[in-house]
Amino acid sequence: MTVTVRFAPSPTGHIHIGNSRTALFNWLFAMKHRGRFIQRFDDTDVERSKQEYANAILYDLHWLGIFPDVIEYQSRRFDIYDAAIERLKAAGVLYPCYETAEELDLRRKIRRTRGLPPVYGREALNLTTEEKEAFERDGRRPYWRFLLPNFDTDPFETRRTEVHWNDLIRGEETVDLASLSDPVLRREDGTYLYTLPSVVDDIDFGVTHVIRGDDHVTNTGVQIALSKALGSKPPVFGHHNLLTTTTGEGLSKRSGALSVASLRESGIEPMALASLAVLVGTSENVASVPTMAELADRFDPAKTSKSAAKFDPAELQLLNKALLHHMAFEAVRERLAALGISGDDAEPFWTTVRGNLDTLAEGVVWWRIVKEGLIHQPDLSEADRTFVRQAFDLLPDEPWDRTTWKTWTDAVREATGRKGKALFMPLRLALTGLASGPELADLLPLLGREGTLARRP
Repeated sequence: MTVTVRFAPSPTGHIHIGNSRTALFNWLFAMKHRGRFIQRFDDTDVERSKQEYANAILYDLHWLGIFPDVIEYQSRRFDIYDAAIERLKAAGVLYPCYETAEELDLRRKIRRTRGLPPVYGREALNLTTEEKEAFERDGRRPYWRFLLPNFDTDPFETRRTEVHWNDLIRGEETVDLASLSDPVLRREDGTYLYTLPSVVDDIDFGVTHVIRGDDHVTNTGVQIALSKALGSKPPVFGHHNLLTTTTGEGLSKRSGALSVASLRESGIEPMALASLAVLVGTSENVASVPTMAELADRFDPAKTSKSAAKFDPAELQLLNKALLHHMAFEAVRERLAALGISGDDAEPFWTTVRGNLDTLAEGVVWWRIVKEGLIHQPDLSEADRTFVRQAFDLLPDEPWDRTTWKTWTDAVREATGRKGKALFMPLRLALTGLASGPELADLLPLLGREGTLARRP
C-alpha cells in the first residue's frame, strides 16, 4: 500500500500559517513514508472559489517546499458526486427534505426548550408523496440528508451508536452518531456541501491517511459512516491541534491574518515558517530547522498536544534570524544575485553580514554601505572627528585580511591613548554610519584601503 495524503483547502482566500501547518503535516508524513501528496481544491462553493486563490495557494506551497504529485478540483467532478448520490438513494440512506432555514431554526429552539439536543428530528421521513408534490408546486426544491446508522429498525428511535477510530495524533477517539443531525449532502440548488465530495474523493484517489485540524473530529464519525455506506474502508484519520493568535483567536483566510503571502513578503524564510508551523504545540523544542528533510526526521504526529497552539510572530522572527545566521552562501547565491549582490565579494560579504540580518533583503543595505559608501552620515563630536582623522592617518598598507583591524586599532590605541568604546565606536560610525553591525575585522577587507580612506571625515 502506498501512503497517500491530501491537502484540501477551499480556494476562497490566501492560506495562513494554520493552513500551512496542515499542509506540512501531510507533506512530512508522505516524505517519511515515501508516499504521495494530493493537492485537492474543495471548490464546490462556485461563487466564492476563485482560480486566482488556487494559483496563490500553489505558489505558497511551492515556496514552502511542498510539491504535489497530483492536483485535483472538486468543481470538475460533479458527475462523480451525482453518481454517488444515486447509489445512496438506491440504498435507502439518502432522503429529501423541504424545510426552510427559518423552519429548521424554530424546530431547534423548540427542542432546546424541551431539554432535547438541537438535532434534526427526521420529520422529512414522514412526508407523503402528496406532501412532497405540494412543496414542489409551491416552488420548494428538496435538499438531501444522509440517514445516519444510529437506530435499529425505527429511525425515530435512535440509540447510542459509537464510531471508534485510533487517531494518528490523538489516540483513541469516539463519536456518538445519535448525538448528531443527519448531515446535508446536497443543497436544494444541486450544489454539494463538504461531506460527500470529500469522502468520494478520498475513496476515488486512494487516500490512506487524512490528516487535518481537530475542528473536524466530529465530522469524522459521519465520514466513516458515509464511507461504509459507499462500500469503502475508511482511511486512517489524524487530527492536529489548531494554531491561534497569541490572544487565542482563530486564524481566517478571509481576514488575511498571518497569511503565508504576507509573511513571505515581510522577509520570512520558508523553513522558518515551516519549523514553527510544525513544531509549535508539540513536545519537540521549537527551533529553526534548515531543510525539509531534517524537519521530516524530527516530525512525529504523535507528539502533538491536544491543546491549541499559540502562534507568536515574535518567535517566528527569532527563528528567521537564527536560520539566516547559519545559512550557507550556496543556499542564497541566486537570491543575493537577484538583489544585485554578486561578484567575487559576494561570498565573503554574506559570511560577514548574515549574523546581523533579520531578513535577507536587509543585506542590500550593507551591500550599499560596502560598495557605495555611507547611507547615514555619522554624528561625530569635534573631538571624535579629530580622533578619527588621526586614526585614518595610521591605516596600514595593503594587502588586508582579517588581522588588519587589530593591527590598525593597536596602532591607534598606542598613538591616541583611547581604548574600549571610546576607540571603537567612532571608527564604526565613520566606517559604516551605524552604531552596530558586522564585525569590523571582517568588514574592513571588503572595504579595502581605498574604500576606507574615502570615508575619512
